[in-house]
Amino acid sequence: MEESRARAVASTERPQALEFFAGIGLARLGLEEAGFHVEWSNDIDAAKCEMYRNHFGDMPNHTLVEGDMSALSGADLPHDASLAWGSSPCTDLSLAGARAGLNGKQSGAFWQYMRLLGELGDGRPPVAVLENVNGLATSHSGEDLAAAVRAFNELGYSVDVLSIDSRRFVPQSRPRLFLVGLQNPPSVEQLDSPLRPDWLQQVFADISLCTHRAPLPEPPSPLMSGFGMYVEPMDDDDQRWWNEERTAGFLNSLSPVQAARVEAMRRENADSYRTAYRRTRNGKAVWEVRADDISGCLRTARGGSSRQAVIRLGNGRVTVRWMTPCEYAALMGASHYNIKGLRPNQVMFGFGDAVSVPVVEWLGKYYFMPALKGTLGKDMYVEQALLTMPIKEK
Repeated sequence: MEESRARAVASTERPQALEFFAGIGLARLGLEEAGFHVEWSNDIDAAKCEMYRNHFGDMPNHTLVEGDMSALSGADLPHDASLAWGSSPCTDLSLAGARAGLNGKQSGAFWQYMRLLGELGDGRPPVAVLENVNGLATSHSGEDLAAAVRAFNELGYSVDVLSIDSRRFVPQSRPRLFLVGLQNPPSVEQLDSPLRPDWLQQVFADISLCTHRAPLPEPPSPLMSGFGMYVEPMDDDDQRWWNEERTAGFLNSLSPVQAARVEAMRRENADSYRTAYRRTRNGKAVWEVRADDISGCLRTARGGSSRQAVIRLGNGRVTVRWMTPCEYAALMGASHYNIKGLRPNQVMFGFGDAVSVPVVEWLGKYYFMPALKGTLGKDMYVEQALLTMPIKEK
C-alpha cells in the first residue's frame, strides 16, 4: 500500500499528459519514458482498450475512457495537463486509404480533438501534438495540412512539422508526421534539419500560418539492418512455418529479380531473414521480398495483403511464415508489452495502428520537456558554441 502511494505521489510530480486516440497505449509508454505522467486516455476501439488494460492494469492517477470522443466535452477532461497527444486515425490520409482527407469519416476525428482542446479554455496544455501519416502533408495538395496547422493556430499554438521514420530507432520503415503545437515557441529557428525535408517546406513558407522550427539535436541515422535481431526464435518443426506446398507457391510467385535475390541468399552458409508483402501486379497476386534487413511498415492485420511474411534463408533452405505478434511488438519498440491471453489478430491490429515508442520518447526528451522548461535548443547551442570556441594561446 505504501509503495503504491509513493508511486502515485511521484507520478503527480511529473508533467501531466492527455492521450487522445490512445489505442493500445504506445504513446503513453514513450511519454512516460521521457518523464511525463499520462493521467487520462481515450479510445473508441474496445479491442484496443482491452489491450491497454491488459498491459497497464489499474494504475494510480490514470483514467481510461472507452468510447466516442464526440460524446465528451472539455468539462470531462483534466485541466492540469502540460501536454496533449493525439494520434488521430489515418485511414483517409494514407496511401492505402481512399484519400478523403481530414473531412473523411475516420480522419475527421481530428476536429473532435481540436474541439476538446478548445473547450479546455485556460486549462489548455501548453504543448499539443498530432501524429499522423506523411500523407497528411500531400492530402488535397497540402490544403489538409494547412487546415490542421490553422486549427492549432486558432487555439493559440504555433506549429512545427516534422517527419520521423521509426527506422531511426528500430529496424522498421515507418515514416510518420508530427505536428507540435507550442503556446510559447522558441525565439530561434533551425532552418536545416533532416526531420524537415524539402517537401515539408511549403507549410513553413505559408505566411498565413503561425509556424516555428524548433532547434533539435541531430536524430539517430536511419538503420540499414537489424531486423534479424528482432526475429522471434522458432524451432524448425514449429507449426507456424509454412508447409512445402505453400512455400513453393510463395517462391513461384516471385519475379525473376526477386527469385535471384532469394536464391543467392539461400546458398549462403549462414541464416539471414527478410520480410515480404503480397502485392497485386497486373491483376496477379505476387510476393515481393525486401532487399534489406529492415521490416516494411507494420499495418493493421486485415486481409493477407496487409500482413508481412518472414523468410529465413541460408544453408540451402528457404522457410516462410507470417510475422508473429511478438515481432510486431518488438518492432514498435515495445517488446515488454503484455500480450498474454490476447488474440493474435487483435495484437497485430493494435500494434499496426500505433505509434513507435522510441520516436515518442525521443520527442519527449528533446522537444516536449525542454519546451516546457524553456530550454528548447539552448543546451544544444551551448554545446555548439563550446565546440567552435577558439582556443586561446598561452
